[in-house]
Amino acid sequence: MSGKKRKRRRRRTGRLALGIGCMLLSAGAFAAVIYFSNAGRDEAEQEGASQQTKEDSATREEETKTQDSEIDQKLEELTLQEKIAQMFMITPDALTGVQGTWNPGEVTETAYKERPVGGLIMMENNLVSQDQIKTWNDTITGFSKEVVGVEPFLSVDEEGGTVARIAGNAALGIENVGNMSEIGASGDSQKAYDAGETIGTYLTELGFNMDFAPMADVWTNQENTIAQYRAFGSDPETVSEMVSEAIKGFHSQGIYTVAKHFPGHGGTSGDSHEGTVYLNSTKEELESCEFLPFQAAIDADTEFVMVGHISLPNILEDDTPASLSEEVVTEMLRNDLGFDGIVITDAMNMGAITNDYTSAEAAVQAVQAGVDMILMPQNFEDAYQGILSAVNSGTISEDRIDESVRRILEVKMGESGESAS
Repeated sequence: MSGKKRKRRRRRTGRLALGIGCMLLSAGAFAAVIYFSNAGRDEAEQEGASQQTKEDSATREEETKTQDSEIDQKLEELTLQEKIAQMFMITPDALTGVQGTWNPGEVTETAYKERPVGGLIMMENNLVSQDQIKTWNDTITGFSKEVVGVEPFLSVDEEGGTVARIAGNAALGIENVGNMSEIGASGDSQKAYDAGETIGTYLTELGFNMDFAPMADVWTNQENTIAQYRAFGSDPETVSEMVSEAIKGFHSQGIYTVAKHFPGHGGTSGDSHEGTVYLNSTKEELESCEFLPFQAAIDADTEFVMVGHISLPNILEDDTPASLSEEVVTEMLRNDLGFDGIVITDAMNMGAITNDYTSAEAAVQAVQAGVDMILMPQNFEDAYQGILSAVNSGTISEDRIDESVRRILEVKMGESGESAS
């Protein structure tokens, strides 16, 4: 090869190497620009997200302060008598003294303005037609707003299956979602959500805002026919999942839920409608079984937990029903499980209560135990006067009454969007 050819080849090789080097340098520079550009954008986005989080947190804090201020104002506006009335959930019949009350006329208006109870629960004899139910709920809402400035709890016992005041009434023409035991047996928690959503849909259309469901009891005693079809099953994990999803279904339609019957009715024998019932579990056994679905309900933000009239002979020193026990209501439910919502009793006209306590005694002891709302006392006026007398005598402080009424107002003036008027 001649010298000239070698020189030309070296020049071509050099130019090629230079070209490749330039290309690599340019690519590197371009990559660096993209990297630092993306890094800058990511940093800006992170800063923006952080700023948005701070702003959202500040907004929530301000909303909480505003709501607390409104509740404080409402508590100051309410008389002691009105506050005590807010702690009761009774039937229309108990309000008016008329059996089968269904038409919210002058008698109902007068009775409500005298005793503006926190909520009403409709029973079979109060349910005539869909239009009648809507009229009732709308009218009672108007009475409540006029007297105390907040909406009432408008409730019904509608679990589905064997306990369905609405779907079980042929005159109302609403399909029953079926027993919760069947849903639990399917293992499909979506069905629990769907049941809550379906029930919640027709309750909302009828003007209700609260349902005494779901049942969070674990059916551990096969001889217990009370919970046999109503409970989601005998496995606490399955029941927990079903309860959580059912609550979400109810909440999707704006219905407040009541997880019942703490600390657990599924392992008892007997019927609290008739007399004392016992749950023979130890505290450790409750924690590993019965408490789990209630914890799931609390985690799902249930507004209410119902405490049953269940005696715990291996935990309490006597046969005091759970609904009247400070150890159960305050220590177990409030402190151990961390529930800060509304604690309501099971119906206080059951034999487990009435066989041993007057309406006044039971109401006072329930409040002392930490309960916020009294459900269906055998004699509403006696129960109301019992709490009023206990406050006037100093047995119960007005601050204790305010604690419960504050929880009630937090729900009525918070999640419902209803503010004081």
